[in-house]
Amino acid sequence: MDEIREYRNEQEAELEKVDHSYTADDIQVLEGLEAVRKRPGMYIGSTSGRGLHHLVWEIVDNSIDEALAGFASDIIVTIEKGNVIRVEDNGRGMPVGIHKKTGVSTVETIFTVLHAGGKFGGGAYKVSGGLHGVGASVVNALSTWLEVNVHQDGKEYIMRFENGGKPVEALKVIGDTDKHGSIVRFKADAAIFQETQEYDFDTLNSRIRQLAFLNRNIRLVLVDERGESERREEYKYEGGIKEYVTYLNQNKTLIHEEVVYVEGIENGILAEIAMQYNDGFMPNIYSFCNNINTQEGGTHEDGFRMALTRIINAYARESGAIKKDETLAGDDVREGLTAIISVKHPDPQYEGQTKTKLGNSEVRKIISTILGTQLERFFLENPDTAKAIVDKAILASKARLAAKKARELTRRKNALEITSLPGKLADCSSKDASECEIYIVEGDSAGGSAKMGRNSKYQAILPLRGKILNVEKARLQRIFENAEIRSMITAFGCGIGEEMDISKLRYHKIIIMTDADVDGAHICTLLLTFFYRFLREVIEGGYVYIAQPPLFKIAKGNKVTYVYREEERDEVLKEYGDSSNINIQRYKGLGEMNPEQLWETTMDPSVRMMKQVTIEDAMDADAVFEMLMGEEVEPRRNFIQDNAIYAKLDI
Repeated sequence: MDEIREYRNEQEAELEKVDHSYTADDIQVLEGLEAVRKRPGMYIGSTSGRGLHHLVWEIVDNSIDEALAGFASDIIVTIEKGNVIRVEDNGRGMPVGIHKKTGVSTVETIFTVLHAGGKFGGGAYKVSGGLHGVGASVVNALSTWLEVNVHQDGKEYIMRFENGGKPVEALKVIGDTDKHGSIVRFKADAAIFQETQEYDFDTLNSRIRQLAFLNRNIRLVLVDERGESERREEYKYEGGIKEYVTYLNQNKTLIHEEVVYVEGIENGILAEIAMQYNDGFMPNIYSFCNNINTQEGGTHEDGFRMALTRIINAYARESGAIKKDETLAGDDVREGLTAIISVKHPDPQYEGQTKTKLGNSEVRKIISTILGTQLERFFLENPDTAKAIVDKAILASKARLAAKKARELTRRKNALEITSLPGKLADCSSKDASECEIYIVEGDSAGGSAKMGRNSKYQAILPLRGKILNVEKARLQRIFENAEIRSMITAFGCGIGEEMDISKLRYHKIIIMTDADVDGAHICTLLLTFFYRFLREVIEGGYVYIAQPPLFKIAKGNKVTYVYREEERDEVLKEYGDSSNINIQRYKGLGEMNPEQLWETTMDPSVRMMKQVTIEDAMDADAVFEMLMGEEVEPRRNFIQDNAIYAKLDI
């Protein structure tokens, strides 16, 4: 533990400042910046709202690196009026000397040369999330203008770039200062980000809070100056990821109060794990490497799973909870588990360009050893907690075995065996999944209209009877025994959970089509909960849609208009003029439409409106589903009360 405290030193009164210098000589140049504006998606993922927010993280990550190195304690992110971003830290300040290779100031080098950063030589930073210099130069290239202020050695420096990263003039001193650190301000280029240049406070706030959890004792502040009054959130967590687990479990019923926390360091690799069980059925395990959310897992998650299964089984056998020849499966010991795995690695290797899966093989053994040793000791010192965890795993094991038989009913030997499909499914004739789509329809009445109105070549119809099971409150056994859920799993053909094979998905559009009322919204939410918990890959792959049937049919003579919102209805009525000859029909359900109307308003690909379901942040999605569909009533009541002002009553 002394080694860990030395490693942390100043970051948390324990983080060790790196011994290396941070001067012009530490900045290495690899290549130029020419292609960034031509192909921005290669560097920031997309030029949508997601890419816009990515610009902020590129700059914030550099400040976080200063904090990880032990030189910064405060980071302030401000959204100024006009959607200008300002990121300030109290670190050392970027190097201002002349860079040997480029012949210009190092500040200019960092912001104009791709791959110019203190992370390539292994000198300025011990661990780092991004690639310092890549982020800064890319943000500069994609901005209308960018300004850098550096406070260093009693002097304040400034440099400004315009028109996609072109220096206005060289770095210059503009005065004296008693501060230290860097300030970066930039305005995203509207020519690049054509979809939106508006920053979402909640999106930024969620990531800022996450960074504060992952880097304990660093103060992160988010300020929004765009409104009439300033909006401000401030985070600093002494408990780090222990507090993160508490936050994620705040609306859940716990089976033990104390958050289990272990940490260790080996070969310069720092590993932290925090975990706590609740009485739910879904595991929520999130892993990070150098503050990057490794959504696809990797070797750190592998090591965690191995050690957790091994230690819980060993304790269960030694305590007599299970027989010597019995084994609790990995799924059993992870049921109801909320865990954060955070690794700080000096040389992380990721699989793929998206940095979503950690590939360093040595991390597997390190995590397994650290967790195995310390969790074993924790169980011996806390037998009541250990017993509660083991008992829950045993119950999960019994439920899993009971569900095994029911699960077999959902499996299909061959995706083309039509005879094994649900009887109420009206399948399409095409076998090309890329053109096939399936409508999940509420009720037999709407299902009948949809079957008659569809294009049977590529559109399949699966009517559901009533509301499906709320999977948030059910074990696997009940889920597999539910007829409606079995019908969907069998029709989709790709399996579910860890056995899922997305390549066998029979339809590349799964379209939820329910009535535009409270019951329809509830059914839609139940379906989305099932998809998110057991078929998440179909959402992540962009295969799930929500149909948008019209609310009104407005007819005047031979002219018929379908409208989807009340505002549209009012506009159409203004255009029609004399209201005495106008007939307005309010659709209360899909069953009120005849097949022709359903086709021309909701199912015809050339005119229909649909919403694609996406997941931007899995942790936020988990929290929302737990709040809306879980056992706890109070959080749901608070949500309804807080958001009631946004709801409308159609009369």
